[in-house]
Amino acid sequence: MAPEITRIETIEFSYPIQDVGTDGNGFNLMYEPNSTLESSTLAIKVHTDTEVTGEYVLVTSTAPDQIDSYADYLVGKNPLKRERHWSEIKRGLRKYDRMGIGPVDIPLWDFAGKYYDAPVHELLGTYRERIPAYASTYHGDDNGGLDSPKAYADFAEECLDLGYQGFKVHGWGGSDEFRDVDREIETVHAVGERVGDEMDLMLDPACEYETFADALKVGKACDEQDFLWYEDPYRDGGVSQHGHRKLREQLETPLLLTEHTRGLEPFTDFIANGATDFARADPEYDGGIVGAMKRARIAEGFGLDVEVHAPGPAHRHCIAAIRNTNFYEVALVHPDCPNTQPPIYECGYSDMLDTVATDGTVPVPDGPGLGVEYDWDYIEANNIDHTVYE
Repeated sequence: MAPEITRIETIEFSYPIQDVGTDGNGFNLMYEPNSTLESSTLAIKVHTDTEVTGEYVLVTSTAPDQIDSYADYLVGKNPLKRERHWSEIKRGLRKYDRMGIGPVDIPLWDFAGKYYDAPVHELLGTYRERIPAYASTYHGDDNGGLDSPKAYADFAEECLDLGYQGFKVHGWGGSDEFRDVDREIETVHAVGERVGDEMDLMLDPACEYETFADALKVGKACDEQDFLWYEDPYRDGGVSQHGHRKLREQLETPLLLTEHTRGLEPFTDFIANGATDFARADPEYDGGIVGAMKRARIAEGFGLDVEVHAPGPAHRHCIAAIRNTNFYEVALVHPDCPNTQPPIYECGYSDMLDTVATDGTVPVPDGPGLGVEYDWDYIEANNIDHTVYE
């Protein structure tokens, strides 16, 4: 007899991040000594009429209200019919950005792996079991942390010494005072001159630059330092096919877009119209593991690489089953404060700065399902909101 979903449980919980605050606009995370940022995220359990439960805790909390609109549909359904459920929920969320699909699709994969006693990457088709990693920084600050081009170069060298094969700069943001394009250009040169011969380098302004001209100026600096990619540079929000096609015509550094392009079809159009060189996928943002793997196959068909956004166990399993990808993003990292990961793992899993091995790789969990064990006592003790669908 096929298994059946009996209820879905979501728990929003809070956790502190020490020495971290936000920039002038409150959008970007950055180093702020002697400050504590209260963050929160969502944990999900998919209960079934078997002894197996699918579990996942989000790296970033995404669209929990969208789960309200479809959770009742899943109760009573076979949890193994992931492709069917993905298609139905995609249609049901057609008026939204569909970022609510991933939070439940991922624990369905965790269930399947546990049900078949296999890691998720094995269900997907394993290509690799260790992944090269790059260090992806917090945004710049003026608080004595990543507060200068030299500070970024020093930290890049520290990450190189730890074994990292790549280093990505998130520059300054938050107010006109901080959006100093000259300082961004100086940072590109400082990091490139310090470690450019030994590491792959990337720049992600996170759409901070206010004009195409600023994006072009910084991109020219990336050309001079032979950066591997230049990501989401200016205020189009990372979605203008025309704008980025024009930017590509002016630069040698490859562009990486589509982190902010929601939906499979707009993603495909972005590539087909020549608006990016590398593509993005994220199992949380892009419709779960089902959606992220669809993006990877589309990129492969166009002969492009897809880079998986953000860290996490689901992300590692996806990368393990994708040929056309290069790196795992360990984010956000800083020389003086911890990553944003909550203290929820009881199995030794980590995405902190020191997670990388001396050869610059991270392992893919090899236990059944996602291969991680969560500290549910901690999650429940810090509960903000608890919802059960049955």
